[in-house]
Amino acid sequence: MKQFLYLIIIAFVFASCEENISLDLPREDPRVVVDGYVETGLPPYVILSRSSSYFDPINPGALNSFAESGAFVTIYDGVKTVQLIELDTVVNGVSLKGFYAALDSVTKLPTMFGEEGRTYQLTIITKDNQQLSSTAKLQPHIALDSTWFKVQENLDSLGLAWANLTDPDSIGNCYRWMAKRITKDDLFLAPLGSAFEDKFINGQSFVFNAFRGQIPNSTKPDDIKEEAGLFKKGDTIIVKFCAVDRGTFEFWRDAETQISNNGSPFAVPSNIKSNITGGLGVFATYSPAYDTIIAQ
Repeated sequence: MKQFLYLIIIAFVFASCEENISLDLPREDPRVVVDGYVETGLPPYVILSRSSSYFDPINPGALNSFAESGAFVTIYDGVKTVQLIELDTVVNGVSLKGFYAALDSVTKLPTMFGEEGRTYQLTIITKDNQQLSSTAKLQPHIALDSTWFKVQENLDSLGLAWANLTDPDSIGNCYRWMAKRITKDDLFLAPLGSAFEDKFINGQSFVFNAFRGQIPNSTKPDDIKEEAGLFKKGDTIIVKFCAVDRGTFEFWRDAETQISNNGSPFAVPSNIKSNITGGLGVFATYSPAYDTIIAQ
């Protein structure tokens, strides 16, 4: 009984020592954020926005306040320089600014396509005369040897996508995995851990698996129930396996690590590595090879 009373007294003492702490976080000046891509056979495009403070609201109505409109954006592919035109894009009925693409301003036909082996130089001058730049190379594509679906142990019809890859005997190859289900997904979606390099697998043939990616905060039944992250018997899965340059790999490796930490107090805080000079974000290159998996 005495020990019990001592514990109660100690608890009250510690409770009385509690103090509410109010943190006054400094506000950083907004910085230009680049989300740019060059993909084999497609016209390059860039989405420009401004960073926001930690506690600023994020909602559809606030998106245009972050958009960086009126910028002068060019890409040089080693042969010619083209200016990207700004387009109006509509998402959920909201017209959004800050989207630039390598299209003709009149015909809207492509003025440049991604070609393997070429190095692309991005230059951006904002309407307030800030200058940003980046360089990225479109790597040769590397096809997977084989792909298949396998039901997970103790699950009736749910499982992962599997693949066999033979990495070329040249250190420094980097990859990113994406996939989409026919009739179920509108976009190719990358799961966490989608980006990897050949640091420990150079020149080797190996087998790996991949979860199903999903749109953040999705409320679709198969994204919030037991099917979340898994493929299902009957799915037709299109795999998009991309060779990427090192800047693309490092950005997505860091970004996915931050997402997976999800605010964990035990995670080591770090900045996401960017290949943008003068700003934040990524100028990425994708050289894809495609496969189809019939989940059965």
